Amino acid sequence: MLRFAPIILAVLYGYALYRFSAWRTARQLNARSAPLAHPVLVSYCAQMAGALDLPNVKVYIYDVPQINGLASPDGRIFLTRGFIEAYERGDVTAEELASVIAHELGHVALGHSRRRMIDFSSQNAMRTAIAMVLTRFLPWGGAYIANALMSLLAARLSRGDEYEADAYAAALLTKSGIGTGPQISLFEKLDKISGAQKGQAPAWLLSHPKTSERIKAIENKTKNWQ
Repeated sequence: MLRFAPIILAVLYGYALYRFSAWRTARQLNARSAPLAHPVLVSYCAQMAGALDLPNVKVYIYDVPQINGLASPDGRIFLTRGFIEAYERGDVTAEELASVIAHELGHVALGHSRRRMIDFSSQNAMRTAIAMVLTRFLPWGGAYIANALMSLLAARLSRGDEYEADAYAAALLTKSGIGTGPQISLFEKLDKISGAQKGQAPAWLLSHPKTSERIKAIENKTKNWQ
């Protein structure tokens, strides 16, 4: 039993670290957010709420300059101030922002935050177990290899979540009458407006899939629904 103690401790540490991170994130969001009040965007939220048989879909503006959307661990949906400013400049449309909201709703509906908590704890246990084995043979590099392997696994799992949320968003946008066109057009311009650089890292090292692959997946689903 004692030889498994480091692995058990790694699971508990991973769970505690995730819970602390979730608490800190919620605190930051509460301090720097306000309800979305743009009438056109709110009307699209109402359309999606109707498609989901929900009374409403509440979205908040997170006051940071980056261009992003996020679903908090407690299930709230946020658009960053940077994204709203891009909309006000005409860089993105209201329909394209609706596709971001639909994507984040997918993360919530599919339980990705809860899954990440389980994955994070499990990965800490696996990292500890692999490092314990490897350091017997590679005392100077075992821990590094274990960390690298877990980073690759975490990126793969995250990419899977993104594909699932894209598919959920595509279905919701179609059902609500918005369509997948804005979802695709946003991806086509997102790298440019967010300042992303091409060739930063291989796709299998990134937490998000390649934009071109995400577009292709959405287009294939749209064709199947026609």
